[in-house]
Amino acid sequence: MKLSIVTTLYQSAPYITEFHQRATQVAIEQAGGDYEIIMVNDGSPDESLALAVGLTKSDPKVVVIDLSRNFGHHKAMMTGLAHAKGEHVFLIDSDLEEDPEYLLPFAEQMAAEDCDVVYGMQEKRKGRWFERWTGQWFYSLFSLLTGLTLPQNVLTARLMTRRYVEALVLHREREIFIAGLWHITGFDQRARIVKKHSTSETTYTLRRKVAIMANSIASFSQAPLMGIFYLGLIISTLAAFYAGYLVFRWAFLVKPLSGWTSVMASIWLLGGMIISFIGVVGIYLSKIYSESKQRPYTIIRKIYASQSE
Repeated sequence: MKLSIVTTLYQSAPYITEFHQRATQVAIEQAGGDYEIIMVNDGSPDESLALAVGLTKSDPKVVVIDLSRNFGHHKAMMTGLAHAKGEHVFLIDSDLEEDPEYLLPFAEQMAAEDCDVVYGMQEKRKGRWFERWTGQWFYSLFSLLTGLTLPQNVLTARLMTRRYVEALVLHREREIFIAGLWHITGFDQRARIVKKHSTSETTYTLRRKVAIMANSIASFSQAPLMGIFYLGLIISTLAAFYAGYLVFRWAFLVKPLSGWTSVMASIWLLGGMIISFIGVVGIYLSKIYSESKQRPYTIIRKIYASQSE
């Protein structure tokens, strides 16, 4: 098979029909009749599944993978990629914020530059100033703590070769940060500046973004744990010098010590630091606990495809 188009469904009912029409058109132009369109239903609460299953009855090229519940966008994408059969795989969101027609220029660039991945990148991150600022801050913090420089403002839309996809799905983490996996998989990856539309409100709340940040850093870096060790070492050293100073003052200066405020401030400071340090260690322990159970990161309820396939 020449081409697989992979997408995920979550509150996607308003877009499925148009997405299917446009994806089919560009797939035929790129691969003739030798293609498939894989839609992964990530426990969508609307009628996305019913609409997608209806497409399998009229279009034998459509395959719908229905997950047993909502597992998350990144895990749903990895599930779709694991089931893709094409020599080239085009991953894209179904909400039409990214045009399915990007497939054609992506394919031209891949052929011209002989690379393994062509991915979409926004010239300027969409959203309000707070969303843009937090996005830039996240990438900077991630790079500082992990040593990995991820491309900023990267989109889901990407065209990948078979060998890259096979390498990507070898990662078996239970807690997935897919942008990091895209990067560390390696191969020759090239960016292409594209425009991202705004068709719907994001489902990534601030709480969810913070959780993704904590998960991504814990997945790709030991820096927080090492930072705790070195900071504790510095505090212990300073405390030892201060204790020596107090002994010297008591022995030779014989002046009454005051400083209730400083003592209480130190107690609160150290207490807060200890609690935060325990929290960081807890994040890593929770990841070890999650990975050690070896649970599947998604569970498929049913795969819908044409009887002729």
